[in-house]
Amino acid sequence: MKSTRIKKKRQGRWLDRLLTAHGIAGYLFLYLPIVILVIFSFNTSKYAGAWRGFTLDWYKTLFANRSIGAALKNSLIVAGGSTLIATIFGTLAALAMERYDFRGKLAFDSVLYLPIIIPDIAMAVMLLLFFILAHLQLGLTTIVISHIAFNISFVAVVVRARLAFFDVTLEEAARDLYADEWQTFRRVTLPLIMPGILGGALLAFTLSIDDFVITFFTAGPGSTTLPLRIYSMVKLGVTPEINALSSMMLLFSMALVFLSIMLQKGGGSGIEIV
Repeated sequence: MKSTRIKKKRQGRWLDRLLTAHGIAGYLFLYLPIVILVIFSFNTSKYAGAWRGFTLDWYKTLFANRSIGAALKNSLIVAGGSTLIATIFGTLAALAMERYDFRGKLAFDSVLYLPIIIPDIAMAVMLLLFFILAHLQLGLTTIVISHIAFNISFVAVVVRARLAFFDVTLEEAARDLYADEWQTFRRVTLPLIMPGILGGALLAFTLSIDDFVITFFTAGPGSTTLPLRIYSMVKLGVTPEINALSSMMLLFSMALVFLSIMLQKGGGSGIEIV
């Protein structure tokens, strides 16, 4: 009996070690290439495959590149515009889905999740065909519309997650104090769901500024964004300048995602009492 317990204990230890090793290998597989990319962005050599010393010259070159500056401006315009509109419509969609029952709600719910489920390439082709049939000239406008189309779903999902834990008794208390629907929404509902709205907005901004596939299909002359610029630079070979640009985008995206998570976790009542 004792020997059986010892045997099972040893097997459990080996299983724990195996799972730990598997987890470490998984993290290395996912994140080691990112670490290498960041390290080689400080490489003195022009060639990415050989380390020749530490330098910050590639970051200086990056900031002095006008074409990259124009691409960054386009990315910020697209991300900012699409995030603002998608946040408004995504929040309204989340409120409608959580608060009201109407005919076709299940079908609308399925359609709302489609941009999250379907492959980017399929959505890119569909949007391109739509713009062609609508006779819209490809450019920043079509990119913004495309990003709004998929960002609405992500905002709605985040806001709905916030609404799922919403205490409706607070709204009932506001109505008992003679607040109308608009006052209840502005002073009670909106402050409570604001962390979810801001989290969804930051997530939408991150997805928009990093998007390549949909942007590639819906972009036109003079509407090159940062991901498209990186792609055109990679065609000539991977250089430390590309590594530096990718590292900066990576850092910026990680900061936005981290801020989005913190906002979704946090958020006090924030209720305005008058």
